[in-house]
Amino acid sequence: MTRPPLEPFHPRDPDYAARVRASFDLQQAMALIGARLAVVEPGYTEIHLPFKAEITQQHGFIHGGVVGMIADSAAGYAANTLTPADSSVLTVEYKLNLIAPADGERLVARGEVIRSGRTLIITKAEVFAIKAEQWTLCAVMQQTIMAMHGRKEKGS
Repeated sequence: MTRPPLEPFHPRDPDYAARVRASFDLQQAMALIGARLAVVEPGYTEIHLPFKAEITQQHGFIHGGVVGMIADSAAGYAANTLTPADSSVLTVEYKLNLIAPADGERLVARGEVIRSGRTLIITKAEVFAIKAEQWTLCAVMQQTIMAMHGRKEKGS
């Protein structure tokens, strides 16, 4: 499934992709569930998550909390692509709608910036469950991110 065209965002950090990937590598929670940061573009990221029995709920679907984790991270990293090199980001709030079971061989979370301000960045994410190459939208999220200027991440 191809993604729709994005608004033209211009990163403030020419090395944004390397910085965002390094930040993702610091997230032990993403490593724990087996997620990987597959796409990093200005204002857009994708996180891919293979099915693992250890992250399912009682019906055998990937747990909604895990769906929320990858949506939060995909949208947060989309925001982080647009921040200056000396900044980091933190989620202020998000609203997640689970609209279908996360029933698939893998999930893809697509995070996208809606509006990028100096301090607050509004993002959205869509999470798809992919089964036999059939993409099913299973969650949508809207999020507010805070850019923390002059505050790098732990470990960077």
